[in-house]
Amino acid sequence: MNLKKYFVRALHRLQKGPGYTYKELLVWYCDNTNTHGPKRIIKEGPKKKVMWFFLTLLFASLVFWQWGILINTYLSYNVTSSLSIGFKTMKFPAVTVCNANPFKYSEVRPLLKELDKLIEAALERILQPTHGDPISPLLLNSSNATDGLDLELWNQIPLVLIDEQDKDNPVIVEIFETNQSAAGNQTAAPPAPTNTTSEEKKYKLAVKLCSHQGSNNCTYRNFTSAAQAVTEWYILQSTSILSKVPLQERIRMGYQAEDMILACLYGAEPCNYKNFTQIYHPDHGNCYIFNWGMDKEALNSSNPGAEFGLKLILDISQQDYIPYLSSAAGARLMLHQQKSFPFLKDQGIYAMAGTETSIGVLVDELERMGYPYSDCTMNGSDVPVKNLYSEYNTSYSIQACLRSCFQNHMTETCGCGHYMFPLPEGITYCNNEDNPGWAYCYSSLRSSIKHRQICIDSCKETCNDTQYKMTISMADWPSEASEDWIFHILSYERDMSTNVTLDRNGIIKLNIYFQEYNYRTISESAATTIVWLLSSLGGQFGFWMGGSVLCLIEFGEIIIDSLWITVINIISWCKGLKQKRAQARYPDMPPTVSELVEAHTNLGFQHEETSTAMQGEALPPEPGTPPPNYDSLRVQTLHNPGTDSDTEGEEQHPAANHHGDVSVWAE
Repeated sequence: MNLKKYFVRALHRLQKGPGYTYKELLVWYCDNTNTHGPKRIIKEGPKKKVMWFFLTLLFASLVFWQWGILINTYLSYNVTSSLSIGFKTMKFPAVTVCNANPFKYSEVRPLLKELDKLIEAALERILQPTHGDPISPLLLNSSNATDGLDLELWNQIPLVLIDEQDKDNPVIVEIFETNQSAAGNQTAAPPAPTNTTSEEKKYKLAVKLCSHQGSNNCTYRNFTSAAQAVTEWYILQSTSILSKVPLQERIRMGYQAEDMILACLYGAEPCNYKNFTQIYHPDHGNCYIFNWGMDKEALNSSNPGAEFGLKLILDISQQDYIPYLSSAAGARLMLHQQKSFPFLKDQGIYAMAGTETSIGVLVDELERMGYPYSDCTMNGSDVPVKNLYSEYNTSYSIQACLRSCFQNHMTETCGCGHYMFPLPEGITYCNNEDNPGWAYCYSSLRSSIKHRQICIDSCKETCNDTQYKMTISMADWPSEASEDWIFHILSYERDMSTNVTLDRNGIIKLNIYFQEYNYRTISESAATTIVWLLSSLGGQFGFWMGGSVLCLIEFGEIIIDSLWITVINIISWCKGLKQKRAQARYPDMPPTVSELVEAHTNLGFQHEETSTAMQGEALPPEPGTPPPNYDSLRVQTLHNPGTDSDTEGEEQHPAANHHGDVSVWAE
């Protein structure tokens, strides 16, 4: 109860406004506000009151509309990009060089022996039909072409021919089996191309992928050219075989630094293969990184120009390429930041054998604003994808995030990891023996837009990034006049032999340098700030209503007063409702607490009850204060000379003259 009384009194103390009704409060506000319109509404005549009311309502609506646009613009968090050009000594980029061929064929041949036999027999079968002849399957019991072939390896991921002579019902022909199946009603069979104009174009080579061997749940990946199909098939099969080879053995089968890097020069200082850091890249085997910055400080370039850059002579040993795995010959290289993993398949470039490739570098530094202006990350700690490339101790990149996300989905969906990406803990690489349907699962996952979109939404760009823009030029190297002595010297330095062991098909010269020392910084800044928002809001309010911040405070004050009035009215209504309920319970006024107590202790307040035993007996005198002396109320005449003595006598004997006084008072 005390708390309730205190709360009610506090409400009354706080309500010190101009009135206790809404009308009084509104009139007081219009009369005292600093805005111009409300004053005119209560002070002008009837006609002008109506005019000023509509004008005030119109301009107030315009103010709120403009405020909504301005606040929405501010909350969109737009940015503006600014470009600045500077001049300073810059860190030389990290340079990663790899061979386009991941392994030496002489080292990996025993592992791929059965696979090479299968593809050679398949190519012979594919090229067998002559122009216009129908394709017939190669009968296993009538030909010696399949002797010694590992058909179990073939049946895990087979190649098939698709006869599209009948476009509505294409026929799938198994290369090493006798059965043919009409696939016109199968969704897995590829449709006929619309530009088929000759008999040579009606046969397509496709890779057949099934959820498990012997299953009808299959899909066909067809290709425009048989060369593409053969390369894709060989990559899938070799991936399954090489995934079971230990990492150290794969490194041994690749190209070693001392064999690949023949000469090195950085500025005026000589260098060699020991200045490179070796990493294993699944696509390109052994790769070597110059100026990675992991163990030593990054090198600075003192001046622009080719004389102050990096010069390399590489031997790619093209004669030892795997024929069906690497269809391109050359060196794969990439320029990137220190302590970042090189994703050569996405950002690398090729350098052709027998040429001198000069690469002029321009530097662009990108500085993005973080949340809420853009969804970028500083170090990847706020990305919900586990970075599988953290084992290399490299910095975060969106390429690493996308590949880690795909590998995580691969392990969850297929139960194994793809050979081209790092593995999560406790997971093994996919292979045909342990995971028969991995290729089908991998193909479905790679073509799934849903999984791809999940990874795109989960990964974020880095807020600060450095990009290297390259200008590439090439020339034949060495020239015909100098190739004799150059190849002799290089062969002697590598093999200590007087015979020429190098040729134009395996030698590459690289020149990498800063084209100029001007670097560009592309930075983002907020297009709208809180200062811009406040000034814009105030400008609109002052232009349309002639108000200021104090007017907004006045408006807030009247809102608070209205709320207090509402609370007080609610309390009064509740109190009135409580009194009505009490009156409904007691028809007369309910007795107070003192009256209830007096009724129990004072017999004079008890109700009289008639009793036969007490009828003949006199009632006891009623306790309490005696009745007043009505003689004292008599009006005395002014001419009575004995007024004082009579009064005194009457005060001394009030009971004797009581009845007579009553009659006189009545007169």
